[in-house]
Amino acid sequence: MQDARVRSVAAVSLWAVVLTVLLPGLILQSDGVHLSAALALQGVVVAHTGGALARVLTAGTVRFIAFGFWVFVYIWLGLAPLAMLAADTYPWPNRTSEVTAFQAVAVVELGLVAYSAGTALAARRGHARAACAPPGFLERLLSRRLSPWRLLALCGLALALAVLLISGQPGRLGAYFTSRQAITEVGAPDNGQGGFMQVLLSWSLSVPAFWALLGLLRVPRLPGGDRWLRGVRWLLLPVLLALNAVVNNPISKPRFWVGTVLLTLLFTAPRLCRPRAFRIAAAALIAALLLVFPYSDYFRYSEREDVAVVSLADQFTTNGDYDAFQQVQTGLDYARENGFSPQDALGPPLFAVPRSMWPGKPDDTGITLARYAGYDFLNLSAPLWIESYLWAGPYAVVIVFLLLGAAGRRADDVRHRLRDRPDTVAALMVPAFAFYQMVFLRGSLLGIAGPLTLLLAIPLLISIPTVRTSRFPSSAAPTAPTRHASIPGTGGHP
Repeated sequence: MQDARVRSVAAVSLWAVVLTVLLPGLILQSDGVHLSAALALQGVVVAHTGGALARVLTAGTVRFIAFGFWVFVYIWLGLAPLAMLAADTYPWPNRTSEVTAFQAVAVVELGLVAYSAGTALAARRGHARAACAPPGFLERLLSRRLSPWRLLALCGLALALAVLLISGQPGRLGAYFTSRQAITEVGAPDNGQGGFMQVLLSWSLSVPAFWALLGLLRVPRLPGGDRWLRGVRWLLLPVLLALNAVVNNPISKPRFWVGTVLLTLLFTAPRLCRPRAFRIAAAALIAALLLVFPYSDYFRYSEREDVAVVSLADQFTTNGDYDAFQQVQTGLDYARENGFSPQDALGPPLFAVPRSMWPGKPDDTGITLARYAGYDFLNLSAPLWIESYLWAGPYAVVIVFLLLGAAGRRADDVRHRLRDRPDTVAALMVPAFAFYQMVFLRGSLLGIAGPLTLLLAIPLLISIPTVRTSRFPSSAAPTAPTRHASIPGTGGHP
C-alpha cells in the first residue's frame, strides 16, 4: 500500500528542523554542557526519533500507532535524556557510571533500529501481497463490526458496576473528586492483595465505561430500522457521559489514561482521521505534551503544592515523570549484578494469577529497580527497553521491538484500508491502543497488564465477524461508508 499522497519536501524539512534542531537546541542552550560519548550518541537518538516523527506527521496516510510510538520516544527517550546527559543531572538520586549511561543510550537506539526494521519489513510485505490474498489474522480481527445489542449489554454492565462499586466504596461519589492518592487509599489501606483488588475493581469500571461511551457514538444503524434503538441511545448517552466524567476524570485517574480516553474520543471523529486535520491536531498534542503535561499532576496528591513554572530542560532533569532513561541505566546495573530472568516474561500475560497460587510470580519491574536503587518511593517506570533487556539481553530487545514495529505498521495499514467503515474495531481499537501505547512503552508491563487486557478485549467482545468476499475494498472501487448512529451533538457524521 502506497501513501495516498507524496510527502512535501518542504513540510518534511520544516518538521525535521523543528524536531531535530530547534527543540534540542533549546535543551542545550544552557551553559556548562557536560560533554560525553553518551551525549554524542544521544544526538543520534534525537535525530532518529525526530526524523521518524517528521515522516509520520507528513505522511499521506494517518498512522496512529506510529505517531504514538515516535512521540513518546522523542520526548521521553530523546529530549529528556539529552537534557539529563547535558546537565549531568537526573530526577532520582541513584547515579550510574558514564559507561552505563552510554550503554543505556545504545540499548535505546538498538530498540529503535529494530522497530524501524520491523516497520519497513511489514510495509514491504504489505506491498508485495496481492490484493486478492486471503486476509490474515490481524485483518480479520480488526475488520470485526460493532454489534448494537452487544454494545447495549456493555452499557448495562457498566451502569450496574457503577451502582455496585461507587455505592459500596467509602466516600462514594465524592472520592472520585479528591485526588488519585485518596481514591487509591480509601479502599486499600495496604499494598497487598487488598490493594491489588482495589486497583482491579477500579479499572473494571473505568475501561468498560469508556468503551460503552465510545461504542455508543460509533455503533452502526440496524438494516431494518432502529427507532427503538435510537431512543435507547438518546437515554444512554448523557448517562454514560456523566459516568465517564466521574470514573475517568483527571482528578482520580492517571494522566496517561485520561489522555487515552479523551484523545481516542477526539481522533475517532471522521474529520480528524484525514491527514491534514490529523497533522494539525498531532502538532497541538506534541505542544501540549511538552508544555502542559509536566504540570498536569496537580490532583495526584491530597496535599497540593503551588505550581512552579520552570524551563523545559529543568522539567526533564528534575521531574520524576521523565525517569525512563534513568531507569534504563539502573536496569543495566541491576542486570550486571543479577543476570537475566527469562521467566519474568511470563508475569504480564499471567498477571491475574494470585501470588498465593504462584509463589514465584515476578515482581513489578519498576518496583524491583526502585528497591535496587534504594528508593523509598517505589512507583517508578520500567520502559519496555529495559523490561525486555532484563529477560534476555540485547537479543530480547531486538525481537520485541522488531515484532512491535511490524505489528504496529500492519495495524495502521489495516485501519487505513477500513477508513470508510467507522463501525469496525479498527476505527476504534487502533487509536485507543496508539495513545495508551505511551503507558505500554513507559511500563512497567505487570502494572498495566490488567487495563491493557480490558482495553483490547472489550471491543472484541462487543463486535461480530464481518462476512467478506474480498480482502479489502480496492482504491478504484471504494465501498460506500457504513452509516452509524445519528446522535445529535456527537460529531458522528463525516
